[in-house]
Amino acid sequence: MLDKLALLLVIIGGINWGAIGIFQYDLVAALFGGQDALGSRIVYTLVALAALWCISLFFRDTAVTQDT
Repeated sequence: MLDKLALLLVIIGGINWGAIGIFQYDLVAALFGGQDALGSRIVYTLVALAALWCISLFFRDTAVTQDT
């Protein structure tokens, strides 16, 4: 469950960065009242923590075993 939440937050962050890069529009800042607003800072922090969590996905053994 935590992996899926982290992935969702990283996707939100990626979409936001894409909007910034392509349209020069910060969606999170627009929704929460600017980049310095508490709500925006919380979202940015959660996205950063989720990205750090997703680093652990590289080091997990995710081999799928199939019973025959």
